[in-house]
Amino acid sequence: MELQGKTALVTGGTSGIGLATARLLARAGAEVVVTGRDVVRGKNAEHAAQEDGAVRFTPADLADLDSVAELSRQSGPVDILVNNAGAFPTALTVEQSLQDYERIFDTNVRGAYFLVAALVPHMLERGEGSIVNVTSLAAFRGFPGASVYSASKAALSSLTRTWAKEFADGGVRVNNVAPGPTRTEGVVAEWGADGNEGVAKDLGLARTAESREIAEAIYFLASPRASYITGTTIHVDAGGAVF
Repeated sequence: MELQGKTALVTGGTSGIGLATARLLARAGAEVVVTGRDVVRGKNAEHAAQEDGAVRFTPADLADLDSVAELSRQSGPVDILVNNAGAFPTALTVEQSLQDYERIFDTNVRGAYFLVAALVPHMLERGEGSIVNVTSLAAFRGFPGASVYSASKAALSSLTRTWAKEFADGGVRVNNVAPGPTRTEGVVAEWGADGNEGVAKDLGLARTAESREIAEAIYFLASPRASYITGTTIHVDAGGAVF
């Protein structure tokens, strides 16, 4: 129960990596708030995670700044923030729509940015806190059709390094977890099962990840065991960043 007395917020926490992370944090004693746009899925996630500990759902759309502001108010002061919410519709550059371009950057970058700006002052006042940004192998390796998604995750990775420097004096650690292809409903819906498995075949371990495998790295960075780690990236990608 190393997170007893801590409050955690996991965006995009109603399924996949986010829900797996929320359950690990709850089992460690944290009170966890999960967010998502789908209320039915959120309530189902809240119910499923009750066996793990204190988990509650708050609806939010990270692409909407009013929703981001309301989320920061409803979640209250937090000690751990996991920026996991993401939009990732695919398109070749010459076929990219402006609407999807804006949605990806509004969700993956702008929403995370202003959520951090709203919540980090409490962490700085307390002199401790952990922010974990979920980026992607695509931030470090090119994939046709993922140009905007890749750029958004590279931007979030850059913000991690800046925030680590800005918040270090206040005791707040900021790190990335960069997953490789992971078997989740959202990824399969956008990329297709074959596309996901096709990426995995080129990796060192040549398989897709389970959500729990990514969540373990996020949990570690959020925990006191990572107290001397900030401004870094843990690549949970079967060797994808180096192979």
